[in-house]
Amino acid sequence: MKLEGLELRRVAMPLVSPFRTSFGTQTAKDILLVRAVTEAGEGWGECVTLPDPVYSPEYTDGAVDVIRRFLAPALSGGELAGAHMVGEKLAKFKGHRMAKAAVEMAVLDAELRVANRSFARELGAVHDRVPCGVSVGIMDEIPQLLDAVDEYIAEGYVRIKLKIEPGWDIDVVRAVRERIGDDVQLQVDANTAYTLRDAQHLARLDEFDLLLIEQPLEEEDILGHADLARVVNTPICLDESILSAQTTAAAIRLGATSIVNIKPGRVGGYLEARRIHDVALSQGVPVWCGGMVESGLGRAANIALAALPGFTLPGDVSASDRFYRTDLTEPFVMKDGHLSVPQGPGLGVTPIPEVLDELTTWVEWVPM
Repeated sequence: MKLEGLELRRVAMPLVSPFRTSFGTQTAKDILLVRAVTEAGEGWGECVTLPDPVYSPEYTDGAVDVIRRFLAPALSGGELAGAHMVGEKLAKFKGHRMAKAAVEMAVLDAELRVANRSFARELGAVHDRVPCGVSVGIMDEIPQLLDAVDEYIAEGYVRIKLKIEPGWDIDVVRAVRERIGDDVQLQVDANTAYTLRDAQHLARLDEFDLLLIEQPLEEEDILGHADLARVVNTPICLDESILSAQTTAAAIRLGATSIVNIKPGRVGGYLEARRIHDVALSQGVPVWCGGMVESGLGRAANIALAALPGFTLPGDVSASDRFYRTDLTEPFVMKDGHLSVPQGPGLGVTPIPEVLDELTTWVEWVPM
């Protein structure tokens, strides 16, 4: 497979409602897409960076720059035996996992489309549908949050995830648990908003029978998470701290996590995400697929990943209309709390041309 070039394209997708976390509020998603063009066909990738380096050190303008100046030139000249070579060729560049993941995803999609194989088959999926969880952001007041949760439950979501931060945690979780009852799966996500000094405060969440507390402490504080796990009974799940199969193995060994959130963009791509899954599965540690407010392109790949055997907890693989009134692809529609795994070649979906054109704000062709 010989790459002819990469098309970098930014699209602006308004959200149906503001999405607030401990690190900021999104009202629209500025998404960087990568289209890999080969001699035999093309494929799409989606970069999950945010405009600012608040979730991770990466940001969208930086991703554009590193792809243009470093990643694309490293892949030019000569042929690739397959998408697995993308990671090998880009390994000399430190970090920039989200940018690398977008490029690898595009090349993998192109390779699989030509071979008439699906993402799900390639990754090792064992299910044809996956359960849907929904992530609910921080809001101005609890009644507003309860109304939103009621709507998601009515739509059929089988798991609710609440974003929390100091001042928006214990009372919020209590109110939601009382509203939804004990039968609905509930978890919380702090996005690194706490410190180990908050251990006794976080232990108060134990009474609510949560699936997990996601990334309560700073991403580099692995030992702090291990200490916290000895104080709270609710399982600790790492997100931002998980960057590779290697960091996953270390976190599990140290007792810092008993559940792992796998976000392909954060770890450098779907092939590394599969390796993380394999490590966790070998240790009996459940995993679930996190989300980064992806368009239908990233959503399709995440659904395929979530169909692997170790993904035993519902992930953030919600329907298209959770975030977007109009998706880039044909919308993913939830049925009985589940989404079907795409079975077509590659991602199994492509952008709708007129929608893509309407939402595009910038395009650049990077020849090889």
